[in-house]
Amino acid sequence: MTVSAIPGYRLGDPVLPKSPLTTADLATLKASLLFGEDDIAALRKAHDIVKDQVEAILDVWYGFVGSTPHLLAYFSDPKTNQPVGAYLDAVRKRFGQWILDTCQADYGEAWLAWQDEIGRRHHRSGKNKTDGVAAAPHIPMRYVLALVMPISITMKPFLAKKGHTAAEVEAMHVAWTKAVLLQAILWCRPYTKEGDF
Repeated sequence: MTVSAIPGYRLGDPVLPKSPLTTADLATLKASLLFGEDDIAALRKAHDIVKDQVEAILDVWYGFVGSTPHLLAYFSDPKTNQPVGAYLDAVRKRFGQWILDTCQADYGEAWLAWQDEIGRRHHRSGKNKTDGVAAAPHIPMRYVLALVMPISITMKPFLAKKGHTAAEVEAMHVAWTKAVLLQAILWCRPYTKEGDF
């Protein structure tokens, strides 16, 4: 599937509002996470390893969310408590591309703007608008941050499937975890009061 065929995917869309964070702000956040050039190189190596495993990775993640009622509720109609299939499908396509984007580690202004948009899509200010669905209207920030762990821990076996050394797999896994936490932190900006982020 081409990126242009992914409904609601907007990385690089010139219409997206520019992030109030600068690339200098991003640099200091990355430094706080001990996220450096070695991590970027490790992520880019991971790209070639996971690009043909995206659907299998998503199966693991969707299996986790689907078996966790308090998380599945955010993809469900509050009136019926039933998952909204079209919403889950649309998010899955974007989530798959997110894996590849994370591994490409291209941290420019367009990427920063897209992180703001992703944050809004989890927050009541933008939840459900992209897909026009009637799912739960807000995902609490605690779950945005908590999901860093299952999304990070479950990636390691996929990184180890192509015969790389244990040290290479560890470096890629550490870089992946830092990148996921970096994004989750950025996604929390809509949840904070002006001046608090």
